[in-house]
Amino acid sequence: MSPTPKQARQHRRKAKTTDRTHNVNSFRIEGSWNDRPEKPAATKTPDKRKAYRIARTWAADGAYVIVQEHTGWDTWRTLDEFDGPALLAEQRAAHRAAIDEARQRAEEVERRLADAEARDLEQAALERLMMCPPVPREATGRVTARHTAGARP
Repeated sequence: MSPTPKQARQHRRKAKTTDRTHNVNSFRIEGSWNDRPEKPAATKTPDKRKAYRIARTWAADGAYVIVQEHTGWDTWRTLDEFDGPALLAEQRAAHRAAIDEARQRAEEVERRLADAEARDLEQAALERLMMCPPVPREATGRVTARHTAGARP
């Protein structure tokens, strides 16, 4: 019995490299805000980078965010948690510290400038005094300079 052409042809399935199991490669992002606890947000995406980008955006808005990975049969595994209010508090504290440091540096610079200006004024007064010509004193007929210390013989 010879095989017919249809029986002779063997069907070979091409191997697919992707995982065709439904919803196993997705990520879920859940966020809740303190100022609106009755309106949490959740979204799913198969793209891990997009999931983390959304999580960072929500955390920057002040949400507590949980990034989860699908493990099959509607079960999820937590990958990361972002505490948005704590991150915002840290940013505010760092910003306040930077402002305080800048203010202290500005005050230090102003104090140094004031000290330098006072020193320059004192130096200018001393220079004016030293440039004064000697004047007669006590009508003794002897000329003594005003800038010398006392009456020297």
